[in-house]
Amino acid sequence: MTDSEQWPAATQRDAAERAREGTGLGDDGFGTRPGTRIRRALSLAARPGPWKRGPVPAALAVLLGLLMLLHAEIPNRIGGIGSLVETFLPWFGLLIPVLLAAALWRRSASAVAALLLVPVTVWLNLFGGPLVDESRPGGDLTVVSHNVGAGNPAPGGTARDLAASGADLLALEEITAQTKTLYDEELAKVYPYHAVRGTVGLWSRLPLSDTEPVDLRMDYGPLAETEPPDVMAADDRALRTTVATERGPLAVYVAHLGSVRVMPRGGFWTDSRDRGAQALAEAVAAEQNERVVLLGDLNGTTDDRAFDGITSQLHSAQDEAGHGFGFSWPAAFPVARIDQVLVRGVEAESSWVLSATGSDHLPVAAAISW
Repeated sequence: MTDSEQWPAATQRDAAERAREGTGLGDDGFGTRPGTRIRRALSLAARPGPWKRGPVPAALAVLLGLLMLLHAEIPNRIGGIGSLVETFLPWFGLLIPVLLAAALWRRSASAVAALLLVPVTVWLNLFGGPLVDESRPGGDLTVVSHNVGAGNPAPGGTARDLAASGADLLALEEITAQTKTLYDEELAKVYPYHAVRGTVGLWSRLPLSDTEPVDLRMDYGPLAETEPPDVMAADDRALRTTVATERGPLAVYVAHLGSVRVMPRGGFWTDSRDRGAQALAEAVAAEQNERVVLLGDLNGTTDDRAFDGITSQLHSAQDEAGHGFGFSWPAAFPVARIDQVLVRGVEAESSWVLSATGSDHLPVAAAISW
């Protein structure tokens, strides 16, 4: 009989436990030493918690929020960067889910909190309104504005589509010498009155009077070789006329401001557009009629500081009575609303974007009332 067979089972277990304790073996018998356990505990304690993880996503979230909040402070002196940012300002919201994914991947509570407190709050404050349908039924007049495009391959179809839109006032921009007669013929079936100056015109169901051009102080600068010849040849790209309504006279402006370009060396070139915006703001400021509607392709969004002189006097129908951002350009995949319906002295009841025509812009429409 061996020694182990002579000892009771309990005594054998005690001996085994004492042996493990003496050799530093843990409960599993495979060598978790007390020193190892201490090191593991210290490592866990030193590991950053959820509020200390992800400092980079948190910092980027704060910077994104400040960029949107303080966009007006971004200088325009260097390549027009301020106007470029403001043109696409709503799209900065797409960076929020990217940063959220980074925060979740890092399991960073601080980054998530920074996102919610700064960029999400700022974006909703700036653009939460368009997410709500502000439109109301009714309206005394329906107005439509459309840059029909100098290179439109089907101007006849565009004219017929616009004539069927139900608009009482129809403003067209970028009319060429070749298409003017066509638009006159097609639209005369619905609109007995019209006024055209250069490349812009207004077709109306109601009588027009006192039509005159508005000098936009055009200077094509570096675009002289790229603008359509018919557009460049026209000095008149804006007009002012009076519409006789049952409620009294309504002053209507139709404008096509200068183009903008992202130039390889000059940055975001807006000089011609900005001069036109200033001239248009001065014309509206001198307007004696309290009821004013401005229709046209302004080649910029109302967030752009270049239009402060205009937006301080007129209000966007889309902002007041639209649903969504109402992006109008480019027609294939709209990313910005550069075609505007702006009003003063009348109320916008609804605002919307019409279906694509042969132009690279979408038509914009609004119902207004007294």
